[in-house]
Amino acid sequence: MRILVTGGAGFIGSEYVRMLLTQPVGTDAPSAVTVLDKLTYSGNLANLDPVRDDPRLTFVPGDICDPVLVDQALAGQDMVVHFAAESHVDRSITGAAEFVTTNVAGTQTLLDAALRHRTARFVHVSTDEVYGSIEEGSWTEDWPLAPNSPYSASKAGSDLLALAYHRTHGMDVVVTRCSNNYGPYQFPEKVIPLFVTNLLDGQTVPLYGDGGNIRDWLHVHDHCVGISLVAAGGRSGEVYHIGGGTELTNKELTGRLLTACGAGWDRVVPVTDRKGHDRRYSLDIDKISRELGYAPSVTLDDGLAATVRWYRDNRSWWEPLKKAAAR
Repeated sequence: MRILVTGGAGFIGSEYVRMLLTQPVGTDAPSAVTVLDKLTYSGNLANLDPVRDDPRLTFVPGDICDPVLVDQALAGQDMVVHFAAESHVDRSITGAAEFVTTNVAGTQTLLDAALRHRTARFVHVSTDEVYGSIEEGSWTEDWPLAPNSPYSASKAGSDLLALAYHRTHGMDVVVTRCSNNYGPYQFPEKVIPLFVTNLLDGQTVPLYGDGGNIRDWLHVHDHCVGISLVAAGGRSGEVYHIGGGTELTNKELTGRLLTACGAGWDRVVPVTDRKGHDRRYSLDIDKISRELGYAPSVTLDDGLAATVRWYRDNRSWWEPLKKAAAR
């Protein structure tokens, strides 16, 4: 099995690549893994250091919007696992064009190449944010899409494109939608690594609005296990939810991070709420559990503790990133 992983030097993609090459789930070890990554600000070759010497790994620098490069990268591949995306909501609010280009046009470029090369399976990795916000209950996979940010709208568009290639061309496409990820190697603009690194440096942390927005938290390892199960056994043309099963308000999450870092509430600064800030996300994961045997294995307490330890022990990874972002 030869697998192309787009965005494989990013946070979630690199976890998937490390898993593929060390402890594959649901399938035999791949014969070759090719990572295609543009190495934007959030892509980092250091994320692949643990497997960089594996002879099965090939890194291809480049943009998924480049049709010539994508065509070359797809040749001979048995599967595409598509992580590459612009993913930060705040950035999409101030500049949506890059999100539409990468997330929609880039996905279309990949789908066209996969169709030409008759790639056996296309796994499209998406997000729960495509559904908008839900006051109570949980979304099932057939829930109508109602995105509220330019980021989530671009991801919804890419989801629909992927599913359209299945229905129009008969391509073997599966789509996964996950809840909020956390864990090691996450770029420190996201809430957990931002808060942890700020607190470790004695700085304050920003809390949006009243802190009552609710998210379901999923450790990146569990997410990649779910993706592996879908890649190996998911039904073509289907959507599968991958969740962590632990919902917290942002204020509750902040309290846990303060405790883990030995800090007090005096380090929290309330800030004006984000435009169009979704109030609550919640995924129903019954389908993937019933069909593929998925269940999250990393508890939030264990996962947060391990994540804080990782950032405490790996300043050499995140300090240059924060300094570059500040510049």
